Amino acid sequence: MPRFEPPSFCLQGKRPTSRLSLRPIRGLLNSRYGRGWVDHRRLAVNSFRYFGYGQKSFESKILEETNFFIDAIETYKDRPFDFKQLITNAVSNITNLILFGDRFSYEDTDFQHMIELFSENVELAASASVFLYNAFPWISILPFGKHQQLFRNAAVVYDFLSGLTEKACINRKPQLPQHFIDAYLDEMDQSRDDPSSTFSKENLIFSVGELIIAGTETTTNVLRWAILFMALYPNIQGQVQKEIDLIMGRTGKPSWDDKCKMPYTEAVLHEVLRFCNIVPLGIFHATSEDVIVRGYSIPKGTTVITNLYSVHFDEKYWRDPEIFYPERFLDSNGYFVKKEALVPFSLGRRHCLGEQLARMEMFLFFTALLQRFHLHFPHEQVPNLKPRLGMTLQPQPYLVYAKRR
Repeated sequence: MPRFEPPSFCLQGKRPTSRLSLRPIRGLLNSRYGRGWVDHRRLAVNSFRYFGYGQKSFESKILEETNFFIDAIETYKDRPFDFKQLITNAVSNITNLILFGDRFSYEDTDFQHMIELFSENVELAASASVFLYNAFPWISILPFGKHQQLFRNAAVVYDFLSGLTEKACINRKPQLPQHFIDAYLDEMDQSRDDPSSTFSKENLIFSVGELIIAGTETTTNVLRWAILFMALYPNIQGQVQKEIDLIMGRTGKPSWDDKCKMPYTEAVLHEVLRFCNIVPLGIFHATSEDVIVRGYSIPKGTTVITNLYSVHFDEKYWRDPEIFYPERFLDSNGYFVKKEALVPFSLGRRHCLGEQLARMEMFLFFTALLQRFHLHFPHEQVPNLKPRLGMTLQPQPYLVYAKRR
């Protein structure tokens, strides 16, 4: 049986002159464990810490982005709209600050187009055509199929990211990194004489692309689902706003430190993570040696896919799991209770490296939004709750009113 290789969402098949392939060369989403993965993972983790959530000032940068986000919402006034683009712009800018040291304007159509191609490839990656390609790579010679669209998207994304990385390092000062790209180039300089090093310009672009899509697609969809459920359940929305008003006030600045004082809001966000299963199969793993699990022999190098969806709907851990019920995360006294069976960021060495940043973004954007706006559907229309299938689960397009409170 052919072994499935997880497709790199955005960059494989990047150059017309090279063999088009969905098989990852190296990078953070490569299921194979080795020096290349270890080195790139280490650099990414350190960069997210040093240039992101590890900085005391970084929360203020997220809050600054929430202001741009709120101002953009204000432009719609009393018109219903789809939040997708605004949320995508806002969330991606937090990752952009770490990668490039700068944000992109919501009017930057080139960057928005790249993100749209990212999102399209996330859906295409789970299509039958792409799965078939992974099993039988020779079908790349066929001029039709969704894998060909993925290749075309990937070529555009690669060229755009190449330009961004070149621009970001114009004022670079070696060994004084200001963002991820600077730090990566420092690693390249230090390993220039090491023939086994995997740091290269090509893998820099791959890493940037993977970090953008990982940091944007998931958190964006969590917030889109959260907005949908707040409009769907006004009583839950009202409870969150009551807690926001009590702790932050109508005009106070949201703060990460307030999270521990807001158990109901925390419960709502955790129930969104459980119920919506943004990344239902988690990050792919691979066995590093032959192993036997419950009597089953798994050879070395086998890709292992975890079904997080089944865990989040397992009745052994969740009562009435098919019901959206934030109170399951509260004890009898109303305090937040962490559940071990909730693993939206996966487990082990390949757990989401941006988990801490994602949790900060979700809380700060969510509270900033509900502090200022009441959300409801136009004419009480309820959108289709069936998710759009892909490597992530995102809601179907929907319109919502954001009315000033």
